[in-house]
Amino acid sequence: MKESPLFAKSYDFIRWLLPQTVKFPREQRFVVAERLQTTAMDFMECLYLATDKTQQVSALKQADVKLKQLRFYLRLSHDLKLLDTRRYEHASRLLEEIGRLLGAWCKLTTPRPPLQKGD
Repeated sequence: MKESPLFAKSYDFIRWLLPQTVKFPREQRFVVAERLQTTAMDFMECLYLATDKTQQVSALKQADVKLKQLRFYLRLSHDLKLLDTRRYEHASRLLEEIGRLLGAWCKLTTPRPPLQKGD
């Protein structure tokens, strides 16, 4: 079975992120780094939950929330100078692409209203 681009990109993001957060100063490792790591893992778990049709809509909504949190924590990391600009831009590009893929999946699962006569 071929893995979807969303799962592959998300996995690649987490694989990139974890070594970056280990480099954070010790006092930030237990606050910002831990939040980034946990939120990234939670995001991936939401994606896996979304493969179950009975939980799909709620899991995708939760994944969207987790993605927004990841963006916030990354921005905070950059503002606190825990991530340099180059790494922050790289992470932002990855999350932007992940967001597009997640949005496409959400759009596919959103029920469409029936067409009215004359439409």
